[in-house]
Amino acid sequence: MSDLYRTIESPSEAVFTEKRSKFLAYAYPVKTADDAKEIVAGLAKKYYDARHVCWAYMLGADRTEFRANDNGEPSGTAGKPILGQINSLELTDVLVAVVRYFGGIKLGTPGLIAAYRQASRDALDTAVIVERHVTADIKFTYPYAVINDVMKVGRAEGIEIIESVFDNACSMHLRIELDRLPTVRAKLNDIDGLTFDE
Repeated sequence: MSDLYRTIESPSEAVFTEKRSKFLAYAYPVKTADDAKEIVAGLAKKYYDARHVCWAYMLGADRTEFRANDNGEPSGTAGKPILGQINSLELTDVLVAVVRYFGGIKLGTPGLIAAYRQASRDALDTAVIVERHVTADIKFTYPYAVINDVMKVGRAEGIEIIESVFDNACSMHLRIELDRLPTVRAKLNDIDGLTFDE
């Protein structure tokens, strides 16, 4: 697995019209399936009068967790084409949802597939695609006396301090780019009294 993955920086949207059917396409950066489901539920509530809210998501740096949903459209005509566009750009940690307002003219299976594909592609084309590092989290405790040594390591580039507690016994939670993890762990290991939470 590569240490880099591609995702979108922020939400984006597009509108696509085909034979008077209107397709409102939305792309969102997401971290979990629950995040994705929450956004879909919000769209379904907002567009309660729409015929369909179809969607697909891809999660994880290794791109192995994904789901697609046709939401009442004929099987394979909506969720799959949406997921196909996510895959064609090799994106992950992304949800694409397409809200369809029926225009009175049936599109047929090929027409639906093409429309959902185009709508989702348009939303992704307006998104800013970024490369991110795969990260790992480490947590540890340490005595207050060595706080300066710990902070020196924690402030290095490619390290994000998620949480730090300063007390008699101090603790810290770091998020580190995966390729830097062995070096950072080795530096922390050299600090007296520091113990990792496993």
